Amino acid sequence: MTDNIEDLQETYPGAGTFQFGDSAETCAENIHLVRKKNKRATCAPLRDFKDDPASMPVVGRVDIVADWDGTPTFVVKTVRVDEVRFCDVTENMAKADGFKDLLAWRKGTKASISRTGNWDPAMLLLFEFFSLVEDLDGRQIEEKS
Repeated sequence: MTDNIEDLQETYPGAGTFQFGDSAETCAENIHLVRKKNKRATCAPLRDFKDDPASMPVVGRVDIVADWDGTPTFVVKTVRVDEVRFCDVTENMAKADGFKDLLAWRKGTKASISRTGNWDPAMLLLFEFFSLVEDLDGRQIEEKS
């Protein structure tokens, strides 16, 4: 490693890595929304964490968000985690997740959840609110092999 290339695990020890969405297009859209300050939350069905509880969001934890090809894009810090039923998500939560309103959130999120399993209006979601710690655009970062 040269001096001008950074190992993010040294800068953010213990940081996990995740991607937004279930496709390259959705991931890119969400990254754009975060950079425009229009997205400060994300959600997933609670069932998605059943086999890997360590991957559940934890308040105070710092994570690296990667684009679809695995390139780090920014670092976020979890500031709040709510367990909420799909049908109880509020307009403010939907907007924090980058949607223009609750109706758009319901339509988009139902479609996304349905692609990966059964959807139910009473299903439990984990809603993670985060703050942007650092945008990594333009940084030289060590590639992991």
